[in-house]
Formats: sequence, C-alpha cells, structure tokens
Amino acid sequence: MATAPSFDELVAEGAAEPVAGWDFSWFDGRATEERPSWGYSGLLAERMRRARAALDIQTGGGEVLGQVPDPPPVLVATESWRPNIDVARRNLRRVRGRVVEADDEADLPFLAGSFDLVASRHPTEVVWDEIARVLRPGGTYLSQQVGAGSNRELTDFMMGPQEVSQSRSAQRAVADAEAAGLEMIDLREQALRVEFFDVGAVVYFLRKVLWTVPGFTVDGYREPLARLHEDIQAHGSFVSHAQRFLIEARKRPPLTAAR
Repeated sequence: MATAPSFDELVAEGAAEPVAGWDFSWFDGRATEERPSWGYSGLLAERMRRARAALDIQTGGGEVLGQVPDPPPVLVATESWRPNIDVARRNLRRVRGRVVEADDEADLPFLAGSFDLVASRHPTEVVWDEIARVLRPGGTYLSQQVGAGSNRELTDFMMGPQEVSQSRSAQRAVADAEAAGLEMIDLREQALRVEFFDVGAVVYFLRKVLWTVPGFTVDGYREPLARLHEDIQAHGSFVSHAQRFLIEARKRPPLTAAR
C-alpha cells in the first residue's frame, strides 16, 4: 500500500508548480470549484461572433479568449504580468489575436472609440473611465469578476477573521460603471462551492490567486498551513466559497441636440 504524502511533501509540491497563465488543470483530483450558471465562455463567444473589433483586458494566459470559435476581424488583448505574456501570445495565435503589455491601473493604449466590445474575465483592477473611453457609442463591456469576500473561509483560516471590503462588490461595480457613462444590461451574482482535498492544492491556489491571502509565502504561513493539513486529514477536504458576478453594460450614445 502506497504511503500518503506528508505535509512537507505536499507543501513542496504546491510551492514548486509554475503559476504562469490561468490553466487550472493541475488541480484535477486535488481541488474543485463549482462553475457559474451563466457560462461566461459561451457568452463571450456569442459576443465575439457579433463584434468587429474587440479588446480583452487582463487576458492572463489567453486561455479563454484563445478558444473563441469565431473571433472578430480585430482582436486585441492586454496583460501586465510578464510570465503570462508569452503564454497569451501562443494561445492567441489561433484566433489571430494581438497581445499588448499594459499595466492594470494605467490608461489603455488605444484610441477613443476603438472597440465595439470590451471583455475581461477576473480583472484585478477595473478602470471604468478607460473602458468607456475605448468603447464606441453603443458598444458593450462584458465581464465576469471576483466578488466581495471571495473564499473568505480560507482567508480567515489563514489570517484570522478579516473585514470584508466592499471594493469588489457587484453594487460598487454598477455604481462605478454608471458614473463612467455606461448603462446596465445584465447583472448576476453567485456563490460557488470550492473544495480543497490536500494542502498542496491550497499552497498552489494561494500562490496563483494572490488576493486571497495578500503577501502569502509558505514560510510565513507554515503554522496555519499545518493546521489546515490536519483539518483536511480529519474531514476529507476544506470547503470555501468563491463569489462571482457577471456584469454587462453598454456605452450610452451621445445626446443629440433638440431641433
């Protein structure tokens, strides 16, 4: 009978896995996350099919965008993290997409009114004024975002009870979008069950999803990781809940002067 991996072995495995891109296949058999009911990839594919020029902001490794079956004639993506950029360029060759390096909080390096579709899956920062600027009148923004208090059970276990910031709430996003001149088309929210089956998966997750435990390092959090390992051993898994929301908004056409 094979011996189960030790705490140190599991932690070392999770710490050694590369984190570039947004491919989560390493979690197979080690962690699961429920999928949102709205099916972002399908919605994105449908919107891309109708677009003439589209922009994907903070594309990661381009894993989702690279699977669009009918890309528009003009397709551009931005990404800020250097290890992701080469991954994204490889993934977007099939859809003839171009990747531009751009800081998440900076102005977008495109002319006003360049795109009739702007999309973003799990952006770390949303600069609403810039999204509105690069959209053509009547153009739309489609985004699936991480909501307030996502995986708070894991955050609290590792750090102790934390106040939940509302900066990532769906309501804040709606207010900021409308202030930038966008009108709401759709808003949906959902809590998704996340289950970790070993502490190595937790280590990899915290290295990849940086906002869950800001400043996470294995050495800095070895004691709570050891307690989490014991908890998983006792209960079979650790359960948390990811918060997601879908937002779709349209750029209002300019007002016409009354005759």
